[in-house]
Amino acid sequence: MIPIFITFEFVDFVDIFLVALLMYEVYKLIRGTAGMNVFLGIIAFYIVWLIVRALHMEMLTRILGQFISIGGLALVILFQTEIRRFLTMVGNRYLHSQGRKRFSKLLNLSQERIPDEAITEIADAVFTMASSKTGALIVLSPMKETILPYLQSGELIESRISSALLQNIFYKNTPLHDGAVIIVGRKILAAKSVLPISKAANLPMEFGMRHRSALGMSEETNTLIIVVSEQTGGVSYFMQGRYEKVENREELENIIKQRQQ
Repeated sequence: MIPIFITFEFVDFVDIFLVALLMYEVYKLIRGTAGMNVFLGIIAFYIVWLIVRALHMEMLTRILGQFISIGGLALVILFQTEIRRFLTMVGNRYLHSQGRKRFSKLLNLSQERIPDEAITEIADAVFTMASSKTGALIVLSPMKETILPYLQSGELIESRISSALLQNIFYKNTPLHDGAVIIVGRKILAAKSVLPISKAANLPMEFGMRHRSALGMSEETNTLIIVVSEQTGGVSYFMQGRYEKVENREELENIIKQRQQ
């Protein structure tokens, strides 16, 4: 017998709100990717299962239920990249800077600041390269422990930050110009590093592989990435899966300094 009145308590409201929030974050994560169609198919499949179960269609309910029972493992395998990106996004977005510092201290992970004079050198190099349309890809990380795979993919340098050195690295046809420079604290740690490529499908037409690599790195790690376009000479920065254009070196210096606060 179906009850005439359905009770709705505060905990039900919280439950619905949290599910809606989770679904919205998943939607933002896979929007514009091939996983979007799979996601919609899963929702449609689940709705059908709920309908046949409500209609007491026992045989069809059992068959669909078997698919759902093993579906969790299948989804982990199918969406392993998206799940990693989602967990990274949660860590980056919802843990404020002070919380990250306390957590890093608990795990004995040291966060290093870029000195103001080094920030000036970076900004000078970036906009000097922009004026000559020299492509560049620079990663700024607060700690090296969290980006070790990307450090190891390139050529280790361990050098003091200077505008001249950065320009020399990215000068066309030099051995280290293709790839990313990784900076932690007051040192350039590596060059020619390989970064993950974003699968986002809604990027501007002028964005090339450097921009896709920068976006992919910002999705995977808690880093700030600076890109100089070889085609237009434009400067952009990427962080937490988002990107913005930078108009001048003073603005870039402020962005880097604010990131470290």
